[in-house]
Amino acid sequence: MEEQPAQPAGERSPQPHSRWGVLRHRHYRNVWIGSFGSSVGGLMEFVGITWIINIVATQPAVWLGWHAAAQLGPMMILGMAGGVMADRVNRRTLLLVTQGIMMVIAAVLAVITFFGLPSLTTLMIITALLGATMAFNIPAWQVLTPRLVPREELTEAIVLNGLQFNMARVLGPALGGVLLGLFGPAILFAVNTLSFIGVMAAVRSTPDSPAPERKEAVPISRQVVEALAFVYHERGARAAFLAMTVFGMAASPLQRFLPQYVSEVYFTRELPKHQQEFAYGFLLAVMGLGAVSGAFIMRALPKWYPKHHLIPLSILCSGVAMGLFGVATNAWVGLVFLFISGIGWLISFNATFAAMQLLVPDAVRGRVLAVCNTAIFGVMAVGPVLTGMLGDYIGGKTDPGRGIQYGVAGSGALLAVAGVVMLIWRTPEVDGLKPGEAGYDRRPSLIAGITAASHRPGRG
Repeated sequence: MEEQPAQPAGERSPQPHSRWGVLRHRHYRNVWIGSFGSSVGGLMEFVGITWIINIVATQPAVWLGWHAAAQLGPMMILGMAGGVMADRVNRRTLLLVTQGIMMVIAAVLAVITFFGLPSLTTLMIITALLGATMAFNIPAWQVLTPRLVPREELTEAIVLNGLQFNMARVLGPALGGVLLGLFGPAILFAVNTLSFIGVMAAVRSTPDSPAPERKEAVPISRQVVEALAFVYHERGARAAFLAMTVFGMAASPLQRFLPQYVSEVYFTRELPKHQQEFAYGFLLAVMGLGAVSGAFIMRALPKWYPKHHLIPLSILCSGVAMGLFGVATNAWVGLVFLFISGIGWLISFNATFAAMQLLVPDAVRGRVLAVCNTAIFGVMAVGPVLTGMLGDYIGGKTDPGRGIQYGVAGSGALLAVAGVVMLIWRTPEVDGLKPGEAGYDRRPSLIAGITAASHRPGRG
């Protein structure tokens, strides 16, 4: 395999022809492979936890919402602290330490579950600890990729990161559903514990990643203000930030409430418990397969099609598919819309984060991405809670499935409306365009937003 030295994302280098693409960079490739194994384990753990909640809780819709809050709440509260730390300490060391802590948490969960299903309170505490650790882990991950590939290949690397995760989302839930039915949830947590070994070894082999040098000591409060000011004052960064937070809030209930679609909407009591467990894993796998397809769609799109058109278009398509999934009562019909939702999920998040990575300077990268993480984790914690409460209010104990359907469909409708608004009133600065440059067009038009005609080659 051809090996090319990686350069910092801020530098340009000629892009050689290689059938391996960005995977020709050895350190990036090793981390990508290790991350795939860890993602499989993490998603198997997610299957185990959410299924335990679904069978133990008397109000599973509410508790699934609180599980999201327990996981994402600490990430929201500590997100800025994690971003500041990622810009102040050795990033590789921070990544290894947080991965080690997460491995210990997974091992504790495996041991507890081996001796009996943990209580809901225990699950919430463990989940909150995991969320607190991830608040420092995720910024360290996000600043790693730009150091392993050249700037002009950063978007491709981010898309491949999404592909890796969503390939795992196909394999992890499917395998997790089978193991869950055969051996129970403890085996899922044990596999996740072991999955950290490979990714930690890959990260350990990468070049050292010290914090960016500063000419003068800057107080932490000022560093936070710098990051917030960048997101607020830079029009492109602000638009990408709003897009990712709106999508995070409205789309997050879909995956969280898939267990209830299995037990309350599609199959109710028609399937034995172990078959329902497999069906849940299958639904997650279908959504992941859609996301994998979304990665290939992104690679196949014309290079000229800009992100400030692609992001709202993917949000619109994802919202329509999510709304139709929400009201579908036939499992096979629902699978089609779930697959399409997965496509939109991948494209929306990858395109927005790729745009942000290209807009933000390296010196504030960790903090700016922490601002994004904090907001996204916050709204992703709120979204499922509100949907769960709405579903419980509509369906109650008599028809919980109908309540969840209305809640998920309503979130999809909100997402679709947001996509239409962003397509009509576009923000070319998301792609770094400035007034007067070719393709800079802010005239309100839904058709122009979809076709991106002003960006076609040969158009002025």
